[in-house]
Amino acid sequence: MAAATPSPTPPGSLKRIVAASLIGTTIEWYDFFLYGSAAALVFNKLFFPDSDPLVGTLLSFLTYAVGFAARPLGALVFGHYGDRLGRKKLLVLSLLLMGGATFAIGLLPTHATVGSAAPVLLTVLRLVQGFALGGEWGGAVLLVSEHGDARRRGFWASWPQTGAPAGQLLATGVLSALTALLSDAAFASWGWRIPFLLSGVLVIVGLWIRLSVDESPVFKAALAAAEERKAVDGQVEKLPLVAVLRHHWRDVLIAMGARMAENISYYVITAFILVYATTEVGLSKQTALNAVLIGSAVHFAVIPLWGALSDRLGRRPVYLIGAIGVGAWMFPFFTLIDRGTFGSLLLAVTVGLVLHGAMYAPQAAFFSEMFATRMRYSGASIGAQFSSVAAGAPAPLIATALLADYGNSTPIALYVIAAALLTVVAIACAKETRDRDLGEIEERTAADAKVGADA
Repeated sequence: MAAATPSPTPPGSLKRIVAASLIGTTIEWYDFFLYGSAAALVFNKLFFPDSDPLVGTLLSFLTYAVGFAARPLGALVFGHYGDRLGRKKLLVLSLLLMGGATFAIGLLPTHATVGSAAPVLLTVLRLVQGFALGGEWGGAVLLVSEHGDARRRGFWASWPQTGAPAGQLLATGVLSALTALLSDAAFASWGWRIPFLLSGVLVIVGLWIRLSVDESPVFKAALAAAEERKAVDGQVEKLPLVAVLRHHWRDVLIAMGARMAENISYYVITAFILVYATTEVGLSKQTALNAVLIGSAVHFAVIPLWGALSDRLGRRPVYLIGAIGVGAWMFPFFTLIDRGTFGSLLLAVTVGLVLHGAMYAPQAAFFSEMFATRMRYSGASIGAQFSSVAAGAPAPLIATALLADYGNSTPIALYVIAAALLTVVAIACAKETRDRDLGEIEERTAADAKVGADA
């Protein structure tokens, strides 16, 4: 049984959908990356002051990694209800959770005030951030993917992906401005709180825009088809998670493998580099932040271009360009940084992020096209977020530990290269999805989703 394929969303409405997804993801990534930057720059002193500086940084990055640990849980919960209730409602909830947790971090007392309770409270709020972000990504990219048509889906779906560099740009820009305007003492005392408190204003703007968009027409058509099947012959859909793991386990594994190089390289290039450039090479915090700031601006600009290229060449070829490119760039990347100049640091970061964009841009459409509509939120979120526990979560921690143990960048470069090889294998095992119609409900998919226990 197949549902009628809904008509593509008019261009004007599609642009509004894209804007809503982009602004929401920008705010959520701003919140998430703000923590990562603060973890590298000040949290080691404010929340772990009794530790050796490098050990304090490791502990700070450990609380950073805790946020990733909560992302799979967010993917499961938001994916389940997003496939049952719709994309829009869950996206509003994720924005509220993320913004509220980030605002609360800005109000936290430090170790000097409440002792060991400070890092505990910080960790709890980080868990809330991770839980919210685990549900945000899948819903945001699906809302755009399901409103558009196959011909330009890679381009349009890549725009929510620009929320990552836009959030990085915003977070790094605010921190860079504050470190330039304030003394180190003032920034450590109260200045670091300002970017977190600004999140409250950003969330209000994001909610206003996100509440104005319509639910995905593809989801509404699939929901109507499911209700029709239930009314006609009593067929009840299986839980989305059960259906995904039973019938799409191979796609989940491919998505997880595809994320390894993308996730690890990104956090090495943007988060760990703040530690490496300042502690190992001796550059100032301002110099490192400015390099990431400019690199993120270029990253933002190239992602839609890579997305558009994936509409012409396919998702797999573009993704492979990024994975192979990032692996090949790692030794030149650290060689340039070791020169100790702003220009070489900027070149290293910018080229790395451009190559990363070749993986990140087609990822939204690629993952969306792997799964059926009534299990798409769960499938895309599980594939994307479960891999983050093994990839992005420990990446700055592992890189910092390798630097502490070996005193040079060679093992860190090899670590990223190994992740790139794993991603190349995953993409080689994947099928090209560029021409799939998200509005279709195939016979196999309909059979997979019915008969079973209701939630």
